Amino acid sequence: MSDWLEHTVQIEIDAPIDLVWNLWSDLEQMPNWMKWIESVKVLEEDPKLSRWKLASGGFNFTWLSREIKLIPHQILQWESVDGLPNRGAIRFYDRGEQGSIVKMTVAYSVPGFLFQLMDKLFLGRIVESTLYADLERFRQYALKAKG
Repeated sequence: MSDWLEHTVQIEIDAPIDLVWNLWSDLEQMPNWMKWIESVKVLEEDPKLSRWKLASGGFNFTWLSREIKLIPHQILQWESVDGLPNRGAIRFYDRGEQGSIVKMTVAYSVPGFLFQLMDKLFLGRIVESTLYADLERFRQYALKAKG
């Protein structure tokens, strides 16, 4: 038995949408700004599939993710097909000279035993603060790439 939790965070970035999209859509670069992601490997035999490894606080999870929707400069949506159950979308908003907005929605299944060990709201706050910190690291990464 498991429960699904979903979180949405967003950030404004003073960088053009082309740059923001190109950086984020290069999935293998994710560990550069996502603290819990240890590695991402896009499969050569099917570029819509990628193998992810998450490592944090003694927990290690892996999963195979499938791209289910990709519209350049707008959305990158995925779902896991094995391993840690998760799904989500990254949405990109072009604000012209004002830069870009990146909005991340992540949903994941938490095994019932973990819910018994910790409060769902506490877990949610940890995940949301981590996701927001990841977006802040991405903003810094994009600004550095922008030059």
